[in-house]
Amino acid sequence: MRIHLYAMILATAIVAGAATQASAQTVGPVSVSTDKDSYSDGDTVMVSGEVANRITGQEVTYQIIAPNGNRVGIGQVGVGDDRMFSFDTKPGGILWVSAGDYTIRVQYGDNRSAETTFAFGGSTPGSTPTTPPSSRTMYTVDAGEGGMFDVSYSITGGSVTGMSVSGETTSLTVMIAPTDDGQLSITLPREVIDAKMSGCSGQDDVFVVLVDSQEQTFTEDVDNDSRTLSIGFFANSETIEIIGTCAVPEFGAVAVVVLAAAIVAIVAVTARSRLSLARY
Repeated sequence: MRIHLYAMILATAIVAGAATQASAQTVGPVSVSTDKDSYSDGDTVMVSGEVANRITGQEVTYQIIAPNGNRVGIGQVGVGDDRMFSFDTKPGGILWVSAGDYTIRVQYGDNRSAETTFAFGGSTPGSTPTTPPSSRTMYTVDAGEGGMFDVSYSITGGSVTGMSVSGETTSLTVMIAPTDDGQLSITLPREVIDAKMSGCSGQDDVFVVLVDSQEQTFTEDVDNDSRTLSIGFFANSETIEIIGTCAVPEFGAVAVVVLAAAIVAIVAVTARSRLSLARY
């Protein structure tokens, strides 16, 4: 009887040890999960995770990636003494227009990362600007020899600190100083910058918008004279670049005339030189 009892105790210990070992193996350096598998516009996504070994002063960095590859969320969160971390986010607005699977990627220290996904049905923000024209701000853009142009905009979650237009890269860059995640609504006069199927002619094409060099989705309202873009940004964003197919040139009409005169002079000098050589 004692032999059988000892055998049962030993077997139980072996099983318990194996279970403990299997459990330890399933816990990676860092893990992350959400409280649900899918969400609707306006829901709150509760995110939680655990690190295997806590590093004093080290925070977990996270990114949320939309189905189209755009980054719609970024931040850092601390790790508790119990090695757990958590944060929440509320899907919706201009950054979350795409429906599909969103990915949450977390990083803790070097080479410690994990990710999880959740389904979201997409948001439907209005395409027209919500800010009335009377409360919008005018910014005068200096296009060098191309002249001075007024650009109308409104912004939430920060302020605009500068704008510049480049004919060389056919782009307009907006420098911002955010205080939170926000949105820029900017009206682009077609005479300043535009996007067309064939250079500066043809049907309207789609602008490319980069927020800190990362492509970002936007909504748009169009008329004959201008195009108004509503662009979301993050609390740590610095620049918004709008790239079209044509923009106010760096060199205006005066520079073109000077360049043409220089070319004519060079041609004339070359012709005289050839004539002089032909005489000898």
